[in-house]
Amino acid sequence: MAALKTRRDLPQKILTRETVWIPMRDGCRLAAKLWRPRNAHQSPVPAILEYIPYRRRDLRRQRDQANHGYFAAHGYACLSVDMRGSGDSEGVLEDEYLLQEQEDGEDILDWLEVQPWCTGKVGMIGISWGGFNALQIAARRPRQLKAVVAVAATDDRYNDDVHYMGGCLLNDNLSWAAVMFSLNALPPDPKVVGQRWRRMWHERLDGSGLWLRQWMAHPVRDEYWRHASVCEDYAAIEAPVLIVSGWADGYTNPVFRLLEHLKSPVRGLVGPWSHVYPHLGRSGASIGFLQECLRWWDQWLKGEETGVMEDPALRIWMQTASPPRASSRTERPGYWRTEPAWPSPNVAAQDWRPAPGKALLPPGAEAPAAARPLTVQSPLRVGLFAGKWCSYGAAPDHPYDQRDEDGGSLVFDSEPLESALEILGAPSVELTLASDRPVAMVALRLSDIAPDDKATRVSYGLLNLCQRSSQAEPDPLEAGRRYQVRVPLKVCAHAFQPGNRIRLSVSTSYWPLAWTPPEPVRLTVWPADSRLRLPVRSSRGEEAEGIRAFAGPESARAPAREVVEPEHHNWWIHHDLAGEESTLEVIADEGTYRIPRIDLTVTQRATERYRSRGDDFTSPSGEVCTTRKLRRGDWQITVETRTLLTCDTENFYINASLDAWEGKSRVFSRIFNETIPRRLR
Repeated sequence: MAALKTRRDLPQKILTRETVWIPMRDGCRLAAKLWRPRNAHQSPVPAILEYIPYRRRDLRRQRDQANHGYFAAHGYACLSVDMRGSGDSEGVLEDEYLLQEQEDGEDILDWLEVQPWCTGKVGMIGISWGGFNALQIAARRPRQLKAVVAVAATDDRYNDDVHYMGGCLLNDNLSWAAVMFSLNALPPDPKVVGQRWRRMWHERLDGSGLWLRQWMAHPVRDEYWRHASVCEDYAAIEAPVLIVSGWADGYTNPVFRLLEHLKSPVRGLVGPWSHVYPHLGRSGASIGFLQECLRWWDQWLKGEETGVMEDPALRIWMQTASPPRASSRTERPGYWRTEPAWPSPNVAAQDWRPAPGKALLPPGAEAPAAARPLTVQSPLRVGLFAGKWCSYGAAPDHPYDQRDEDGGSLVFDSEPLESALEILGAPSVELTLASDRPVAMVALRLSDIAPDDKATRVSYGLLNLCQRSSQAEPDPLEAGRRYQVRVPLKVCAHAFQPGNRIRLSVSTSYWPLAWTPPEPVRLTVWPADSRLRLPVRSSRGEEAEGIRAFAGPESARAPAREVVEPEHHNWWIHHDLAGEESTLEVIADEGTYRIPRIDLTVTQRATERYRSRGDDFTSPSGEVCTTRKLRRGDWQITVETRTLLTCDTENFYINASLDAWEGKSRVFSRIFNETIPRRLR
């Protein structure tokens, strides 16, 4: 893994404005930070916009300076904008990806266009939320937006975001809701907005609300999720798009769909990273990502020929076998591969067949006699070692050895492979099955089994079987009736080595990555009528030659930050054998640090606990507790939240609390109690 180089010898001197105010059409003003070349008034430059709710002045200060300072020193005006109701901006943030957010984005572009230091050409960049809204605003075709760099972003808010996977409720939905619950409750900085800070703060505390209730009130793919999902009309995007993700991230599938469906110029990049910019990746193969962005910007914003359209359509890190470790700080071995297009002419489907003896037969193997059906009823806690739906690279949140999961699953193993097998794309599983309950889920895992039997998860997929025919109009299962279902697994790139085996695992729960069905389920599976379809990539020996290598990672210098209390991240799994209770405890303690430039001390801590008891499918609970503090002299703000999600067979129950202190005085307290019908989930 190459170390990040902070450049002191950047080509241009820059000016920085800590706060500029941008008026919206309704009179609301958004706060932004601006970096631009010193001579931009004399020689206007294109602009690069990042537009997110994560507080540009404090929480994102280091990253923004390193990234935007780098771009500015290469001839761009860079703007980091606090979204309405976040950071120092006015207004209240009431949900994600609202129409208001997109209209505000258009107003920002209008403002940029008339600045004397800007040519009127703008690119948008962002990771996660900022990548989402870059694509969403591009679909509105504003005249100023000429290019997009979207990292860890999605085109489909229902199928590929933190909320649902295959119609199954993800617990990232809960943890992310808790993040925004507490983040939205922080005030603007009095040093920026003056005495009105307290009024603005209480508007947020009163008005932002409990987003978890809204998200859980929409369990199917309805208009709520179709809104701002650019997959509804790919043709609306005309700006060139560089779409990027990492295999440990949750947002890999959209890279391949955007490559397939966009008509505008598009290039894709997937490395071994988690939910971070690729020059900051901790899982090996970090690259000079900011240099790649500059090539994209120079091509589309400055009209310089940089060769980006001569690059392969797709560059991916082909992962190779490695011991299953939950730590995200270890490097993931592999090598770069390229594809001229997606779908690729180098990838073809191979069908592997489950067979008697729980074998997995390769293509061309002699078909066995019709096998008897097999059944599986997984322990509720299968999934404790699944890791997080989206790894943030700051904790041991990758999947662990799958043998701990496979003991409660139906597994099919191949013979040891005689030669290497590369797969690239989305595996899928076709199952013929029956359920003994009207509501059921199936979890499928593809694993690489080493000669010592350690099982490394390669990909996985979930399906709420009530959505087997329609995500918009689910219907219950008939007990004992046979159904044929297809379950897509997450896109992956993996090279199985000779001597290793391929394993397909089937379970009826995957807790706590996803919420469980309302009662225990036994599935009957007919192996002879089922298939594992692998996207097998043909080897091209000449490929390693002539590929343009990535430069090493570099950035501008980040501002100083003084560590007061170090960060601490960990995952704990507790088994109370006497009480038959299992608990996953996630510690996400960002510690305490001081930002000297603005004399602000920041504290951020969160703890997640996911509990279940025996095989009581009404016992699962998820709880997230957060603490955030801001301190400058006598000014001290503390925000604490607690969000608890429980269930019975008919409903989900949300109990949440928000408390805010100014100094030692509690100035706001609210309790939320919500009942959400399960509705076939």
